[in-house]
Amino acid sequence: MIALCPNPFRDNDLISTRKCLHILQNAGYEACVCPVFTDKEWVPPEDMPIRTLCEEISCLSHIIVLGGDGTILAVVRELKGREIPILGVNLGTKGFMTSLEPEELGKITEALRPDISVSRRMMLAVSLIRGGQTILTDLALNDVVVHGYGECIQPTAWADGKAMFSFSGDGLIVATPTGSTGYSMSAGGPIVEPDAHAILLTPICAHTLSAKPYVLSTQRKVCVLTEKLTGRRAYLAVDGYQVADLESGDMLEIHCAEPCVQMIELSDRSFYEQLEKLV
Repeated sequence: MIALCPNPFRDNDLISTRKCLHILQNAGYEACVCPVFTDKEWVPPEDMPIRTLCEEISCLSHIIVLGGDGTILAVVRELKGREIPILGVNLGTKGFMTSLEPEELGKITEALRPDISVSRRMMLAVSLIRGGQTILTDLALNDVVVHGYGECIQPTAWADGKAMFSFSGDGLIVATPTGSTGYSMSAGGPIVEPDAHAILLTPICAHTLSAKPYVLSTQRKVCVLTEKLTGRRAYLAVDGYQVADLESGDMLEIHCAEPCVQMIELSDRSFYEQLEKLV
């Protein structure tokens, strides 16, 4: 079974989804439509059976995502570590994680070949520890972000128990190579090839010259402590989703996760050519 996961606010009237469904069915594949970002404002088409990704996830061989990078991140969160190959069709703006443009939909059956090139993207595992108890765990394909609610906070970071920095500022980004072209880059972090394996730490608007971006080995365990939050508020975001409010003394433990995300590569455009979208 192949899941088509459109963003219905990018794929108007599910036009591209219908094209994909037609191509797959004509090629003899069984497919289902599992939209993401659906809400009360979106009315499903009466002529198309709609399912949820969680209902079909156990029997899926491939997933085709029609949207932008945010749509792919939403689908990855639904997978919860399952390694199902994903093909991205760019209906967004940047589309760093997508492989095809809408005019290239005729190529989607190529993505199902057993010899197709697959980029294995590392993920980060994060645990939120409060009072000695783990109260939340999550996985990130892009980044883990500690950020103040419009106020300066003081994150302190360690790598394998060795102090790295402590600073006052807007927050801290811990990113993967896939996430290096996202928020981390906007905050002055380095651009890293998405197939690389590294952990990136990028301070956000630090009020000191000593807090610089770091690129660490995936063998490292990063710990981030939120200090001096009395009277101030901060939150934890994972891949752009705000998952928890933070308290003073909260500890985040972050390391390379065992599962990865398999991104199918069909495009002839190199990573360096894709960076031209940022110009």
